[in-house]
Amino acid sequence: MTTAPVSDDARLAAEVERLKADFPKTRDLYREVCALLFFRFGITPTANRLYQLVHRGSMGTPTAVLSEFWAELREKSRVRIEHPDLPAEVRQAAGELVATLWSRASAAANAALDGLRADVEAERRDAQQSVAKLGADLARTETALEQRTTALLSAQVRIHELEQSLASAEAARGALDGELALLRERLRDTDAALVQAQAVEKRVALEVERERAASARLQRDADAATHALAAARAELQALHQQLGDLRHRNGTLEGQLEAMRETNAAYAREVNAWRDRTEAAGAPRGASRERPAPGKRGTAGAKKAAQAAQAAQAAQAKEEAGQAKVTTNSKGTQPTAAPRTTRQFKTGGSGPRSGR
Repeated sequence: MTTAPVSDDARLAAEVERLKADFPKTRDLYREVCALLFFRFGITPTANRLYQLVHRGSMGTPTAVLSEFWAELREKSRVRIEHPDLPAEVRQAAGELVATLWSRASAAANAALDGLRADVEAERRDAQQSVAKLGADLARTETALEQRTTALLSAQVRIHELEQSLASAEAARGALDGELALLRERLRDTDAALVQAQAVEKRVALEVERERAASARLQRDADAATHALAAARAELQALHQQLGDLRHRNGTLEGQLEAMRETNAAYAREVNAWRDRTEAAGAPRGASRERPAPGKRGTAGAKKAAQAAQAAQAAQAKEEAGQAKVTTNSKGTQPTAAPRTTRQFKTGGSGPRSGR
């Protein structure tokens, strides 16, 4: 990064600011600024220029101060030679000669000063360039330092992470060592259990042999039971055949009972018709009371017939059940069909009672 050289206007403004601090009075400040412009910067001072730099007082103030400055400068530049033996013309010429010499000496001094200023300015520029170069080097050094600092911080973070990972690994290793010891203990227990299991296996083999012998006996018993079951099934088939016959008989009796019910209903219809005819003919109430109603006689007859049918059915069912029981006991099987047949006849015989 290269620093731009400071211009004369900037240096002049800086000097004026410094003079403002040193000379608080306005006229003194204007006089010093005139000397600064003329002697140091080689600029002929003007009232406008002075006022632009100082900005104090009115426009008349820099004009009056500038007139005084030129008068003082002419007075100082005039050389007077006082000698009693010299004529006035010689004294005047000598004074002008001295003034000319002073002017030329001042010009030479100003030229030397300008050269010196140029040298100083060149040295200043070189110094500024050196400073700029040093600043660039410093910036590069700072950048490199920041990069190294960042890398160092990253390395420290990585080291911290590795330390944490190492601590976790150590903890995991300790846990694994504990699990390994536990597994070894379990392995010893497993070996002992294996020995016990082998002994149990031998005992189980003996028990299996015994069970096989018992199973063979049970198989023989099962075969015998199978034959007995086949015989029982055949007997049960015969009982089912008898049960079918009994159900057929029961159906026949129920048909007879239904015919009796229809007869009873016909009797009831006749009685009702007779009553209707009697009421229509206007028969006396006494005659109807003295004569028994034909419907009642018919109803009583129907009831008796139904009771007789039920009694016959129950007697026949008991007889058949007794026969089935005797047959079953004689064959040596369980008499399971007879009670069911009796219950079925009782259920079937309940029809007339419920209808009644």
